[in-house]
Amino acid sequence: MINICIHGHFYQPPRENPWTGEIENQPSAAPYHDWNEKIYHECYKANSEAEIIDDSQKVVAKINNYNYIDFNFGPTLMAWIKKKHPDTYIKILQADSESIKFHNGHGNAIAMCYSHMIMPLANLNDKITQVKWGLADFKYHFKRDSEGIWLPETACNTETLEVLIAEGIKFIILDSSQAAFYRKIDETKWIDVNNNSIDPVIPYKCYSEIQKDKYITIFFYNGPVSKAVAFDDVLKSSQNLLMKIKSAAERENVFPKNQLVSVATDGETFGHHKRYAERTLAFFLRVLAPENKLKIVNFAEYLEANDTQYEVKIKSGDNGEGTSWSCVHGVKRWKDNCGCGGGGGWTQQWRKPLRETLDWLRDQMIIIYENLGSKMFIDVWKARNEYIELILEYTKDRENKFFKNNSIKSLTHNEKLIAIKLLEMQKYSMLMFTSCGWFFSEISGLETVKILEYALRAIELVKELTGVDLESEVKFRLNDAKSNIPKYKTGKGVFEQLVIPHKVIPKETT
Repeated sequence: MINICIHGHFYQPPRENPWTGEIENQPSAAPYHDWNEKIYHECYKANSEAEIIDDSQKVVAKINNYNYIDFNFGPTLMAWIKKKHPDTYIKILQADSESIKFHNGHGNAIAMCYSHMIMPLANLNDKITQVKWGLADFKYHFKRDSEGIWLPETACNTETLEVLIAEGIKFIILDSSQAAFYRKIDETKWIDVNNNSIDPVIPYKCYSEIQKDKYITIFFYNGPVSKAVAFDDVLKSSQNLLMKIKSAAERENVFPKNQLVSVATDGETFGHHKRYAERTLAFFLRVLAPENKLKIVNFAEYLEANDTQYEVKIKSGDNGEGTSWSCVHGVKRWKDNCGCGGGGGWTQQWRKPLRETLDWLRDQMIIIYENLGSKMFIDVWKARNEYIELILEYTKDRENKFFKNNSIKSLTHNEKLIAIKLLEMQKYSMLMFTSCGWFFSEISGLETVKILEYALRAIELVKELTGVDLESEVKFRLNDAKSNIPKYKTGKGVFEQLVIPHKVIPKETT
């Protein structure tokens, strides 16, 4: 029996206007209202009712693919699905619940760091909040604790691992190119796998450098199979997928039996990037896998049954900033003009000044938050970590519990409003680092404009709280970010022409 696990990373960046809470019309997503709606119909909904078609093109069955695959949903996407498409939301939850029955008590779903921030580039407090918010969001929806967590772009470094270990996360999933050395736990010699040669058929323990007896398990997905699924023609037929997975399972390796063939890719591959690929996946999972003695497992189930005897060290990357699955330069795609995502002669020179501008803005807001927040909260960072409970569902009982647990003293109504504005400011200070803002080739793209909207909303809250206006300085700094489109010239032009027009008079925070 060959163990197989297919993981789908289902995610869209937050697209809501920060002043209205609604997604505006996006013409590039036509005939749909916006990109969330387009991808929802092509992928998220489609995978909850994937059709199996016979030779006469008749639908003979509908399969909920989430019953069979390991998966995560980005928290902001999950909230949108719950609000806009509750029927599909319920099917996703039911699939996880059903999977627990078939995988020895382990569900298919795992958590994700909250707002798809590149974790190695975040400061320590942001790393901690992103993990805590992601875990709390998962528990709110799935009514259980998550055993693993998905790292955005699989971006990881040592400090990120230490945060995950401290939070009790059992496992993560990385690209095999992110491994540096491995060894058997009772041996002293490390084997160099910096050339992407680590064998992904078993998981590896990665020990804490702070708490020597603590560790997290890392699954390295099968790179050739995963890349073929994402970028080649493997998903044109279920038979192609079967052959690709069997070829990976049949190759020789040094490890014992009960090996795992794991595949990880963007969940949007199944139906959005590759039309009708959810059907290919459904037929493979429901029919071909059992016929060919492929045992479908999830990572948590496999981990419980197969305690690894090997440990690993991951690559440190430049300046200790780690590595990722979508940038061959480590994590430079989200901070520098590394060339990834370029095309048509366009430059990504704008990435560095954008990152530096938002880093500066974040640091200004830390000072404000600590100064004002310390007058209200026992521990300002604990309060921010627990604010997720009000983001998920704002009720009077939840509000009372939050302030009871975190306030220095009994707060007046106006003091509570100030406290919430401070926490909202911090929320937007993290949303403005959503990775998609740097992923593509132009600073005036939808995703970059959106993170700048979140920055502007944070700036607005700063002014309401302190009277200090940071907008002029932000625009001055964005002048160094060169646009590839002449009418914008720089990030300042993007800010003035595309970001500020979306601003509306905000409703009073309650």
